[in-house]
Amino acid sequence: MSASDPSPASPGRTVAVRVPATSANLGPGFDTLGLALSVYDELLVTALDDDRVEIEVTGQGADAVPLDASHLVVRSMAHAFASVGRRMPGVRLRAHNVIPHGRGLGSSGAAVVSGLLAAKGLLELGTDHTDGVELGDEALLRLATELEGHPDNVAPALFGGLTIAWMDETGPQHKKLLVHRGVSPVVFVPEFTMSTSVARSLQPLQVPREDAVFNVSRSALLIAALIQSPELLLAATGDRLHQDYRAQAMPETDRLVRALRAQGFAAVISGAGPSVLVLADGPGRRLEAADVAASVTDTPWDALMLAVDFKGGTVKEYAEGST
Repeated sequence: MSASDPSPASPGRTVAVRVPATSANLGPGFDTLGLALSVYDELLVTALDDDRVEIEVTGQGADAVPLDASHLVVRSMAHAFASVGRRMPGVRLRAHNVIPHGRGLGSSGAAVVSGLLAAKGLLELGTDHTDGVELGDEALLRLATELEGHPDNVAPALFGGLTIAWMDETGPQHKKLLVHRGVSPVVFVPEFTMSTSVARSLQPLQVPREDAVFNVSRSALLIAALIQSPELLLAATGDRLHQDYRAQAMPETDRLVRALRAQGFAAVISGAGPSVLVLADGPGRRLEAADVAASVTDTPWDALMLAVDFKGGTVKEYAEGST
């Protein structure tokens, strides 16, 4: 097939997509660990009978994202169609964004996954439900990593739960784990944003051996804490590879992390920041953490009391009137 082959998506077919927010790194698990959280971006994508791209966005980032083919969801869809040698149809996209942008909660990864899942739905439906093209989990993770640059956010967005992501000679890989029911996440989201590229630029190319060993031990302990022993979360979320180096770019975030950890909370920078993730060992502890955050008065923090999302991104054919 070539990219000029007809699209298998019949005009008028619509798919509904739902993708969770994610928090990557989780302290010591730099570029490796990610957690899916119960905040979701949703979209409806309809195949058109021409090459038009129509986009309507509500919610987070509605006044900032492009409304043409350069939109990340549309670019991700095009990448998926091209990967199987099919021509992408025109699309009508209606997106409702809830995941905060530029806050370290995987908004760009969610957009990439949303586009890939929308493409998956349209490709698999075909023109009569018989001539579709299947995109499996391995292909989705590979395509998402190509677009995002690393798999730590897109893996939990695709598959849910706690994911360990790594690269080998065949491409990105992942392992999904179920999180202990006693783990209760709360995310503190500030008004200011942080660029992932800026955050990454602050890290050194080399670190002391003892710091590397420290993070290896804490990453291993963190897996045990998250799936079996939540009482170990504070010790398990120690980090020496990236958070201290990034602190200069987000002093209020660093201050909140330190204040929370001093009170016994497993607080870390969420992704590249500036949000702060607390992995509380019980729902009641989340309220105590919120009290600590409220006492850090230099910047307001919006507390999101969340659950771990275990399903990951979903796509289904949309029937008019369905919810």
